[in-house]
Amino acid sequence: MHHLDNAFSTSYLVAFLMGIFSTLHCLGMCGSIIGSLTLSLKREIRENKRQLIPFIASYNTGRITSYALAGLIAGLAESVLTSPFGAGHGHRVLQIISALVMLGAGLHIAGWFPRFAYIEKFGGHFWKTIEPYGRRLIPVETLPRAFIFGMIWGWLPCGLVYTALALSATTGDVVRSGLTMLSFGLGTMPAVMSVGIMTSWMVRLSRLTTFRQVAGVTLIILAVLSAFPGLNPFVSHVGM
Repeated sequence: MHHLDNAFSTSYLVAFLMGIFSTLHCLGMCGSIIGSLTLSLKREIRENKRQLIPFIASYNTGRITSYALAGLIAGLAESVLTSPFGAGHGHRVLQIISALVMLGAGLHIAGWFPRFAYIEKFGGHFWKTIEPYGRRLIPVETLPRAFIFGMIWGWLPCGLVYTALALSATTGDVVRSGLTMLSFGLGTMPAVMSVGIMTSWMVRLSRLTTFRQVAGVTLIILAVLSAFPGLNPFVSHVGM
């Protein structure tokens, strides 16, 4: 059973899909931050897409780097917290917790569980500590500065990021945990990169009730499969 559980938990595709869906929740918040970055650039850069895109790419690369670092930390924490219970039992407990958090995220995206947003209070104190350093980088005048600003932004409290972290903590391996968060970050790239380029279209899409409900239900299904991997037809049952 342990092999089956790991086969699903280490599915980078699941983390990537979570990243895509998370942008529906975070588009307004992340969009405003990218807007601040864009407005801080020189006018000739803002008005030239060829010059603007590298800054947005550097910014998002820094953000995803922080996600991957958070994944490594989650992997280390998992190894410490589960050691007293044994690898198998500890992994299963984390798997159930991860599924519950993912379930809450799916219900929230669909608009059926607004209180899930309270989870974002977790990490708020740390964010208040590092956020002033991000402000000091504005105006963002160089690509390395944009990268560092993105790294700071990556620690912004976000329930969907915490959901991905919960999934990454079930991988049973520090490196895989980091790669899971990297996959999540890559999933957020298409929508967030388009902010400032196709902003109005993306905002309209995020406000479509049907689109949000489809994304939410998909996350709910992934949560069920995470809690009961034996139901997943795409997971190999070899080794059970």
